[in-house]
Amino acid sequence: MRLILLIIFSITLIACSMDKKQTGTSEQNAKTFIRKATIEKTIDSLKSKMESPDMLRISKGVKQVAEFWTKEDGNDDDFMNYCVENFINSEEELSLAFETIQKNFEILNGHFNKISLSLKFAQHIDEGDVTPLDIMFGGYEPSSNLQDDLFSNKIAFYILLNFPHYTLEEKNNLGKSWTPKQWAYARIGDIFSSRIPAELMLKFGDLNNRCDNYIANYNIFMGSVIDKDNAVNFPIDMKLISHWNLRDEIKSNYKSENGINKQKIIFEIMKRIINQEIPQNVINNGNLKWEPFENKVYEGDKEIKFTTEPDTRYQYLLDNFKMLSAMDKYSPFYPTYIDRKFNQEMEMPFEEVENIFIELISSEQAKEVGKFIKERLGRDLEPFDIWYDGFKSRSNISDEELTKITSQKYPDNKAFKNDLPNILSKLGFSKDKALYLSEKIEVDASRGAGHAWGAQMKGEKARLRSRIGKSGMDYKGYNIAMHEFGHNVEQTFSLYNVPEYMINGVPNTAFTEAMAFMFQQRDLKVLGIKNSNPDEEYMHSLDVFWSSYEIMGVALVDMYIWKWLYENPNADAGELKNAVLKISKEVWNKYYAPVFGVKDQEILAIYSHMISYPLYLSAYPLGHLIEFQLEQNFKSKNFGEEVERTTTIGRVTPKSWMMSAVNSDLSAKPVIDAVKESINYFKNK
Repeated sequence: MRLILLIIFSITLIACSMDKKQTGTSEQNAKTFIRKATIEKTIDSLKSKMESPDMLRISKGVKQVAEFWTKEDGNDDDFMNYCVENFINSEEELSLAFETIQKNFEILNGHFNKISLSLKFAQHIDEGDVTPLDIMFGGYEPSSNLQDDLFSNKIAFYILLNFPHYTLEEKNNLGKSWTPKQWAYARIGDIFSSRIPAELMLKFGDLNNRCDNYIANYNIFMGSVIDKDNAVNFPIDMKLISHWNLRDEIKSNYKSENGINKQKIIFEIMKRIINQEIPQNVINNGNLKWEPFENKVYEGDKEIKFTTEPDTRYQYLLDNFKMLSAMDKYSPFYPTYIDRKFNQEMEMPFEEVENIFIELISSEQAKEVGKFIKERLGRDLEPFDIWYDGFKSRSNISDEELTKITSQKYPDNKAFKNDLPNILSKLGFSKDKALYLSEKIEVDASRGAGHAWGAQMKGEKARLRSRIGKSGMDYKGYNIAMHEFGHNVEQTFSLYNVPEYMINGVPNTAFTEAMAFMFQQRDLKVLGIKNSNPDEEYMHSLDVFWSSYEIMGVALVDMYIWKWLYENPNADAGELKNAVLKISKEVWNKYYAPVFGVKDQEILAIYSHMISYPLYLSAYPLGHLIEFQLEQNFKSKNFGEEVERTTTIGRVTPKSWMMSAVNSDLSAKPVIDAVKESINYFKNK
């Protein structure tokens, strides 16, 4: 999973639409300090000064400045004088200003990113204990005062005045003929959408750090978990983080001995976490025995009393809502976090994303694939079969066998780092490109499940993190590392090889997830394990469909929870928990019960992203769809060359990026159509 950097750009410096029809106005917008008459007078003054005035830029620029000008910035005369003195009407001067802004934002972003990365090192990397002081330093957000400073010294107003914002519709239409530099101009026009106080940003940075620490240390010691017969079913030293490792352990047990019993145990653990019935003293503690079916805790052979986790999970989720919704009044054009997430950051409206998900999970193909899985398993489906992993090429090889290979090959992070050029060469990258990329990526042993952290300026390196135990990197850690490596390759190409810094990156996190999925999909190929299965292409279609089917339901639960929070802003943690359980069961009953034959399951609420990465989950299913369309387009082409081509398109809108990459829009239809073909293939086989 790509780590979301909680620096100024991720929350406040995205897009600010001047189209009042989009989402209404907020408290700040309604109290704009500058009078309308002053705005019109300023526009007229600028028009009269210039021989060939740029009417659109003058009008938009003055109005953009007025949206954020406060009493502390000066009176009406100060406002007018500032606009008249600082408006640029020369293409040559505008280009020079662009170069200066671009250069200096790379400096700011890069160094703030480096500071944040360094301060969080103790929490993220598995080297010794984490102290309370480590957590305090990790929670400090070094960029939190940047926005205030840029407004105070008027740099923000200079940008607002001279670089107009374009609406999403304008970008999708006008962008068809834009050069990379024109796109970069537009992205500068996106920079200031809010004026959030530094104090609030600092508090949010601290909260996010505490959420991250809570999740990173939410481990279940599986060697201390017993079943109803008092038997231990897992290795004594197995420690699984929720949800990632718990989910992946379910996936790994479709071919293992006693797999179904292990899966049922993990499923019970997940339900206890979701319902907050898990004993507090078994979280991140292997000194007690825990039987999750009857929810009993033992010290030695003696059963002991315990207290359950006190809705901590939902309190963190609620704290995130309170903090992010407190920013609403400082965001005049996108006055809810839902708006900012979908309309600004993702540049895909909530309803559009929702419709794409519903199209796939309500399709007849879901029932068809469910029947096919049931036949392959030889039993009725269980709710945890949403993580059925039997379509992958590795499905006939046990995790234990794969771990023997990966732990020997990668005893530590240095071994994986040293093998990066070899991995890239096996994936089709030239020797020069393999060395070029490898030199710009570092590998660390992660304390949490793993993540990728990109550089924000040239000269710095991306970081790849995955869990590496004392016995080396197990297969789960290797599989995650390949996923994160895909992120790192995208992060490196899209920083170093795009034409302009202001369009570095990809349109949104779904696109970097797509790249990560493609690398992860090739993990066995890198290990030298060939797949001679003639059904591989059909199986891959089914795998992408089922993975999308699972995570789309999870994402919808996440989306609907945030809608509920905005409708119930005064709810407490207990009420939120009940709402999450209700929403997850409703989504299950509507889209999953018809396939699984069982109702009222809350399993879709297990994902830890809901707690520490608000509204991130939609990126995964969209990433699956993007990955599938890219893979279809990459057929018979060199993988390394195609990855480089698509990751250097730059941060344009999703629609523009897809048209450049595969000449079609993002859609669930290609996957659905491919599954129809796959089901027919297996029926006629």
